[in-house]
Amino acid sequence: MVGKRRRFTLMPVISLAALSLMVTLPALSSMHLYAAAPQRFATVIVRPGDTLWSIAASHTSSSGDVQETIDRITEVNHLSGVALQPGERLRVPSF
Repeated sequence: MVGKRRRFTLMPVISLAALSLMVTLPALSSMHLYAAAPQRFATVIVRPGDTLWSIAASHTSSSGDVQETIDRITEVNHLSGVALQPGERLRVPSF
């Protein structure tokens, strides 16, 4: 006697997908995503004698870290070194 071959149905797959959605959608909908506060920048024109440190120090709050401000200025302006040219425009984070 030849055995009866079982047909594959999509019903178990559909049921599993529906169950997964029923579990994950409520969890995802209750999540709150918070965007970072927009960073404000001032434009500074470099004058003769200005250094990255002097510019950062004048734009850092008393409780802030000047080195972090220098790192941010370097990152935002895509600077590869600390040499500045008079007349150069820099975007400096405002506090």
